[in-house]
Amino acid sequence: MVAIPLQARGLIPPSLAGSGVFRRVMPPSREDFLGFSTKSLAPVAPTSLYRESRRVHRPLMATGGADQVDDSGKNHSQGSQPTEVFTWRKLLVDFAANNFLPLALISGVGLGLANPSLGCVAHRHSLSKLSTFGIFFISGMMLRTRDLGAAIESWPAGLYGLGSILLFTPFLSKLILQIQLTPHEFVTGVAIFCCMPTTLSSGVTLTQLAGGNSALALAMTVISNLLGIMIVPLSLSKFVGAGAGVSVPTTQLFSSLINTLLIPLILGKIVREASKGVTEFADQNRGTFSMISAILLSLVPWMQVSRSRSLLLTVKPEVFAVAITLGILLHLILLLLNTIAVRSLSLVAGGNQSVFAKKENARAVILVASQKTLPVMVAVVEQLGGALGESGLLVLPAVASHINQIVIDSFIVNWWRRKDQQPDKTKKV
Repeated sequence: MVAIPLQARGLIPPSLAGSGVFRRVMPPSREDFLGFSTKSLAPVAPTSLYRESRRVHRPLMATGGADQVDDSGKNHSQGSQPTEVFTWRKLLVDFAANNFLPLALISGVGLGLANPSLGCVAHRHSLSKLSTFGIFFISGMMLRTRDLGAAIESWPAGLYGLGSILLFTPFLSKLILQIQLTPHEFVTGVAIFCCMPTTLSSGVTLTQLAGGNSALALAMTVISNLLGIMIVPLSLSKFVGAGAGVSVPTTQLFSSLINTLLIPLILGKIVREASKGVTEFADQNRGTFSMISAILLSLVPWMQVSRSRSLLLTVKPEVFAVAITLGILLHLILLLLNTIAVRSLSLVAGGNQSVFAKKENARAVILVASQKTLPVMVAVVEQLGGALGESGLLVLPAVASHINQIVIDSFIVNWWRRKDQQPDKTKKV
């Protein structure tokens, strides 16, 4: 059989022969076009053109997961490696997004231990006060008035939650101070942490995830932090200051909490209500503002640990492990006491018809009343000025306790959610 060049048969214009246009206008497969194998034909185009045409086809084969053949004739199996890489990357991104606050706190502590010089510079320029101001300013911007009104009908549950947060749990600090541990700042730090109001964001967030009464959780969060400005100094003076043998500057601490907590919270609320556009922007970017708050919060332990790095390195790991365990036990005890109290009040106040018997209210009270806030703790320690011990050693166990309570409550929320899904699965069966 005689091979006739395509150009001689008039199928390709002379001006296009051997050019890049020939590669683009030809069909993907020359065998399909001519009806017989091109292996028996003499080369029509230069070898480089043939290789270019193969390069055009190769990416299409790779995207479909087929084997890739290079110019040397070797096969390179694509398989599912790109898919696996994408899956792992997505899992890591999702994990970081879902655990941003604990990761930010751990990163702040790690950075302070690794390179303390920058953290010391930041502390000298009062970055800790600015970060605390920013946290509560953002909290004011996120505060929705209508959510507070929705919690009025659940006021008995909220009243118990406030009593548990500000009046009952501080009594545990006297028991904590009886523990003998060196350095004693670890024990004192946990005792101070026990006197704090509830968390500003994680309690409300976890309540929403658990299907609880988020309006009630928000009301307890805001009111406990506002009342905490007056009650926390008194609790510290009565339970921690007396047990530690020092006098807490109550008046000075009260003034500092107003300046660093209440004023920025009010300013944030005013900015939110200034215009409808600001309100919509704040509501549409709640996740972003939460991440900013987490970053600002992580700056505080970063500076505190940087200042006290030399002291921290002298602490034995087993001693720090005991302090962490103490914080975990504190949170578990608070969860147990609040659970027992809510169930007991539901029986006393009318059984299944009681406000406490509602699953949504019970979950909100148990979660919010069992957590303690770290920003107020840091503001208190800053104001104490070393009256109860080294600031870094006081804050470090509180940072660990803050992280642990979020982790523990996350497991509880997931268990509640699985429990809620079981009746639905039973109905489907």
